[in-house]
Amino acid sequence: MRRGEGIIGLGEVLRIETCGADRVADAAREWQRVAASADVDDRVGLPGSGLVAFGAIAFADESAATSVLVVPEIVLGRRDGRAWVTRIELVDGASAPPPAPVELPAPAPKRDVPRVRFAPGSMPPEAYTGAVGEAVRRIDDGRFEKVVLAREIVGTLHEDAGLRAALAKLADDYPDTWVFAVDGLIGASPETLVRVDHGTVSARVLAGTASRGRDAASDRAQAARLAASHKDLAEHALAVESAVATLAPHTARLDASPEPFTLQLPNLWHLATDLKGTLGDGSSSLDLVRAVHPTAAVAGTPRNVALAAIAELEGFDRGRYAGPVGWVDADGDGEWAIALRCAQVSTDGTVRAYAGCGIVHDSVPADELAETDMKFRPIVEAFGAPPPSPPVP
Repeated sequence: MRRGEGIIGLGEVLRIETCGADRVADAAREWQRVAASADVDDRVGLPGSGLVAFGAIAFADESAATSVLVVPEIVLGRRDGRAWVTRIELVDGASAPPPAPVELPAPAPKRDVPRVRFAPGSMPPEAYTGAVGEAVRRIDDGRFEKVVLAREIVGTLHEDAGLRAALAKLADDYPDTWVFAVDGLIGASPETLVRVDHGTVSARVLAGTASRGRDAASDRAQAARLAASHKDLAEHALAVESAVATLAPHTARLDASPEPFTLQLPNLWHLATDLKGTLGDGSSSLDLVRAVHPTAAVAGTPRNVALAAIAELEGFDRGRYAGPVGWVDADGDGEWAIALRCAQVSTDGTVRAYAGCGIVHDSVPADELAETDMKFRPIVEAFGAPPPSPPVP
């Protein structure tokens, strides 16, 4: 959901699970087979109507986390002032039974957000600043230009229905982000990885961050400093260059914002660049997900060297954090965000939240640690934890 528009799936008709280096390609191939055999009656014709699958893809090739496409039984959609219900069912192919009436669950009373106490995970603050310092040394040695390093915090969810309240708070507090919940992965991402709609492709690249000010004047000053920051502009340029290089081969035309703009979120500022183009090779949204993931905004530059450094310096499995999360329809169109400002909730109630920063030549370890605290804020507040103290601008 974003700005009150999007799709919500209920139940599960079909699940496609993949893993390893070919996880996106395998999912795309299996989804194409499913879509080709489906009988679709879509009289709405808006993005997200008809047959859809919700997806969450692991960040790394070697991750132990499973990548999934989940086809729900019922989809509730709302877009451009229209709302719809889609029912999806499996049939044996002999003779389909008459469609049953759509039964929607009764509204549940609004609940308070769950109370989760978070503690440092396998990358505590002192280990994180050490990893940042080592990354800067390697950058200065010329091994790579940028690497994105993350850390995790861990808590336990005791309330069975807590996720609904947490999601509602994310949607209320961060309406301009992509609020998502797929197979236990929940969050509010400000970054569009790729969107495909009837031959048009778009993306939003974010890199470069600053805290919000304490009042209107200091807030404007923070945005101005970010827009003029050599460190943040350099980090952002690497992310845009990476996105353009991976999308361009699939497009007949690709345009980018002439200059980065400052994107305002409730708790921070980002440097942002929008990309928009026309597909030139008939790629599906999953094909483009495969091409662009992982971007420099969540991995680094050069990609393969940065990925190796992440595996060594972080020391934990990111799971689906910073991976693609979104949906795909029967035609291959879809919307995919990068799973940021997020947490993975396991069946045993374990909640793992993640936040990371782009490390470049002039990164300061203490500053990067403070930035991760800012980025943790949406998810820890959604789970009822007190927000970290904001840094003084």
